[in-house]
Amino acid sequence: MMQAYPAGAIWSLILITIPLTGCTVSPPTSALQTGAGLSLRTSAETHLSPAAKDKIGHKIWQNESGRSVSGLTHWNDGEEFPSMGIGHFIWYPLGFRGRWTESFPRFVAYARQRGVSSMPRWLSTAKHCPWPDKSSFMRDFNGPRLQSLRRWLASNIPLQTDFIILTSRQALPNIMSSAPVEQRDRIQANYQKVASTANGVYALIDYVNFKGDGTNPTEQYEGQGWGLMWVLMEMRSVGHGQEAAAEFAAAAKRCLDRRIENSPPIRGEKRWRAGWHNRCNTYATPF
Repeated sequence: MMQAYPAGAIWSLILITIPLTGCTVSPPTSALQTGAGLSLRTSAETHLSPAAKDKIGHKIWQNESGRSVSGLTHWNDGEEFPSMGIGHFIWYPLGFRGRWTESFPRFVAYARQRGVSSMPRWLSTAKHCPWPDKSSFMRDFNGPRLQSLRRWLASNIPLQTDFIILTSRQALPNIMSSAPVEQRDRIQANYQKVASTANGVYALIDYVNFKGDGTNPTEQYEGQGWGLMWVLMEMRSVGHGQEAAAEFAAAAKRCLDRRIENSPPIRGEKRWRAGWHNRCNTYATPF
């Protein structure tokens, strides 16, 4: 019978056991999500060495925008909001309420709590995305606001990486409290199997940033989601190590294919299949 661990302790177990090159082990600190914001008791929330975090952060940046500085402020065709930073954190204009979890305001709050003082003044007072649509965003792309934002984001890659890792760390307790009771042991076991390799740790961190933790009921089509919880439930029975990382990648692709099949035709999500699959394939590649 599988040993049961409290949801909040599983990250501690993983950090002690994973063979991640450049990883430093220390007891986990408490980092709790309160409403839409983040409450930190200490800034040492990641427990990965600077080299390990740098590698993960730059892989995520590569995944989202090919590590281009211009890609740090982006607005996809057909979307109602821009995406900011290495993780393409989404930011809603005033009056828009989308189904996706808005993440850029949470990153800005995190930066404030970390005491970052170089934030552009206009950003520090902005309550909503100041561009109502893509056309206004593109007209202002080389203007002072977006230029200053890109400079700030480009100079704070480690900060963004820490935020992404913290968000991933918070995901598992959310998943364990939201998942069907009969699936929780399976989810926990699969999480630990994937986290037994360095690329598996990267996969768990990246996928939460990429497609969420899977607990938001609005991030579903036809009653089926595609976030981390759904991928862990989708995984077939495999062993630890690279076999688990490869199965996580395959399960993620199956969940995303199901999303495409269930999505409203007007969204045209088939156009993203190849890119999504390519990103998932990186999870199966050893670091």
